[in-house]
Amino acid sequence: MMHTLATEFAGSTALTRTWLSRVDFGWGPERLLDTSKGIWNPKSYAATLTIVSDPESEYDDGDHGGSLYRYSYEKRPAGQDPRGGSNAKLREAMNLGLPIVMLRKVASGHFVPIMPVYVVKEEPEHRRFLLALDESLRFLPDPAHLTEDQRRYAERVVRQRMHQPVFRARVLAAYEARCAVCVLKKIPLLDAAHITADTDTAGLAVVPNGLTLCKIHHAAYDENILGISPDYTVHINREVLEEVDGPMLKYGLQEMNNRPLWVPRQSRDKPDKERLAARFEVFRTAG
Repeated sequence: MMHTLATEFAGSTALTRTWLSRVDFGWGPERLLDTSKGIWNPKSYAATLTIVSDPESEYDDGDHGGSLYRYSYEKRPAGQDPRGGSNAKLREAMNLGLPIVMLRKVASGHFVPIMPVYVVKEEPEHRRFLLALDESLRFLPDPAHLTEDQRRYAERVVRQRMHQPVFRARVLAAYEARCAVCVLKKIPLLDAAHITADTDTAGLAVVPNGLTLCKIHHAAYDENILGISPDYTVHINREVLEEVDGPMLKYGLQEMNNRPLWVPRQSRDKPDKERLAARFEVFRTAG
């Protein structure tokens, strides 16, 4: 199942609710999410299959200590055991050490799969579970209390497993799945590039700090071969413009010089001009 999800996601910006509601793995259609709540516990499964993480929900879900993810109990009617209901099978996933899939909501009816995810701890006093977003994090001595080295490792893993895929999905959706420089629409060849680097404290994983770039233009942007000015114009390094090489150099880079950038239609999603200006100054200095 996880292989099928990964394959489908590789060719799209996100998985849709419609697709997740009827997936055929070869033995008939199967549902991969509960349309009425955030935990999906198929009757024939011993434990939870998928959970939905919605950043706009009423639940207090989110990053926990930079290394884990907190996931609140499903709310139960007054007088009923808060640990029961759908929460029971999520607990069973923890007891059995079974992987589950987190479906991170990025837009209405659109989700990014994070997998495999493991339930590593239950905190009844807070009515929540703690999840490890990578198998390696399960084996840390105490995932809730890390040393500095362990924390740096865990934060890198969480960024790679959740924040980067979610950022990519949102940026590609804003750019209608096309390279902002050359308008290539092949999703497997598209990246979400940061304008302000994600290693910078100001390098937030938000759409105005992102650009959809094909892999050649993403690499060129990172290496200051290609720059983008705050007026949304593409520039190519002068030395590269003077080189003579094959068709990729000519058509892939040199002919992009002075080309207008393709930007999202929604004003809120357009690249931040102050970030572009700061990044363009680095390009000019390097060139």
